Amino acid sequence: MAEEIQLVVFTLKTDDMVCEYGVPITKVQEIIPMMTPTRLPQVPDFVEGVVNLRGKIVPIIDLKKRFNIGATEITNDTRSVVVEVDGQTVGIIVDEVSEVLLLSDENIEPPPAVVGGITAEYLTGVGKLQQRLLILLDMDKILSDTEKANLATVSELEN
Repeated sequence: MAEEIQLVVFTLKTDDMVCEYGVPITKVQEIIPMMTPTRLPQVPDFVEGVVNLRGKIVPIIDLKKRFNIGATEITNDTRSVVVEVDGQTVGIIVDEVSEVLLLSDENIEPPPAVVGGITAEYLTGVGKLQQRLLILLDMDKILSDTEKANLATVSELEN
């Protein structure tokens, strides 16, 4: 019997395409409307700043900037998906969260070298669902060890 994975599905839009991404729901803590982050000095370009989420300081990163596919234009649909990255809470900015769905392991292929402008190092696979392809992100690999350490110190400074 095939295993199923429950995914939170969101979109990242660029000038020439809209790609759908999936993250295991077990990595998602919550989905919130986009808040204006407080900018920080000397952080990578893709770190938009930090927000205070019920007393917890959460770094916010622009996933498009992280993947070098542009920058997110904030709209009414823009969301911060609060995820766990190697035990650390991080908010990722996405254009829109569309749904939560179940995907069978049978419908997941290994990632190609590059898909949607993103290299395979950040991916766990590509999900096939009718006429749709879902790019499955490996949340523990979207930041390097150095970047994770730097964001951890940012969170600790504010607490």
